Amino acid sequence: MRKSFECRNCKSQLENEFINLGDMPSANSFLQKNYVKNEKVFPLCVYVCKECYLVQIPEIRTPEELFSNYAYFSSYSDSWLKHSELFADMMIKRFNLKNSSLIIEIASNDGYLLDFFSKHKIPVLGIEPANNVAEISLKKGIPTMIEFFSTKLANELKDQKRADVLIGNNVLAHVPNLNDFVQGMKILLKSDGVISIEFPHLLQLIEQNQFDTIYHEHFSYFSFFVIEQIFRSHGLTIFDVEEISTHGGSLRIFAKHIESNMHEKTSNVEKILQKEKEFGLDKISTYMNFSKRAECVKSELNNFLKQAYDGEKIVVCYGAPAKGNTLLNYCKVNTKHIEYTVDLNQFKQGFFLPGTHLEIKDPSVISHTKPDYVLILPWNIKDEIMKQLSFIKNWGGKFVIPIPEVKVI
Repeated sequence: MRKSFECRNCKSQLENEFINLGDMPSANSFLQKNYVKNEKVFPLCVYVCKECYLVQIPEIRTPEELFSNYAYFSSYSDSWLKHSELFADMMIKRFNLKNSSLIIEIASNDGYLLDFFSKHKIPVLGIEPANNVAEISLKKGIPTMIEFFSTKLANELKDQKRADVLIGNNVLAHVPNLNDFVQGMKILLKSDGVISIEFPHLLQLIEQNQFDTIYHEHFSYFSFFVIEQIFRSHGLTIFDVEEISTHGGSLRIFAKHIESNMHEKTSNVEKILQKEKEFGLDKISTYMNFSKRAECVKSELNNFLKQAYDGEKIVVCYGAPAKGNTLLNYCKVNTKHIEYTVDLNQFKQGFFLPGTHLEIKDPSVISHTKPDYVLILPWNIKDEIMKQLSFIKNWGGKFVIPIPEVKVI
């Protein structure tokens, strides 16, 4: 009999499974050798709350275990850097930011985003819990606190540093204590300040079959109307929202204190709420058939890999993202089916993927081994990767995109 879990938002009992991906290792627990005796695995079962509709996994692993030393560096994706530069330019113009403003970013990673504000002489502060990535930020000259964000930290900072703009891009999913985190943002925001947050949109996850974006580091998966409820309960109101293409389809929200008279609410808010209602995100039945579509991809990928193996074709992967590890482990892939993977991130090279034990190599190795197929694990930047590796066409190589269904290009 399974343990009883409470919703991290409304405390209701979690009874409805969204998808059960089985036991697997943490998605960023890279190995130093290709065999580890008794490699640790953890349940990866996702629930949807029948009361507030927050999709979530229980806190099987703590943030300290997952994020104190982190393998993800944002600066290794050209398209992500461009996205961040455009975001910084937009924020400066839209909210008239000056060198008297203060930008605070929660989960600032290696300082890639704050660097774009610093170039405009706008004061910044990063808050980043992972020592290894925070050190990179500090070396760039970006003021960075190596801390987990919380109401406790917000209260410690509020008298000296409160934000004109408080940014939290792709961090909300990583937070088990959701209400504490949002309350902390309320505390740290100036009276007429603006919060800007980006997060993958649950509607896109369901519609595009993005089950591989589920892993232990992502505690929650958000619809807009759930986010709006949570923010409202902490005295914050969302005055604008945008649909953006990052991470397979995300939302960017803009919020302020409920008491603030700045920034009129735009029509986008009602538009997205209506879109979600039409999709059925306010009905528990919408969530109940998702696992069947994941099983279809599992079957398709396994059939493709078996045919490639039987035909003596060489298959390799591109990338070592967390989503790739969910996909490969769920599909029970191993080194019999795929020879290796490559990644531009030098901090991952030489390690092995958790569970599947594929070695992570430098991308230059592809031109030597000349694989027949390259399976793109970070499919959200597939165009960037196919451009980088266009030379595989010289020997008849093809790309394989696994989501929303397996496709050979």
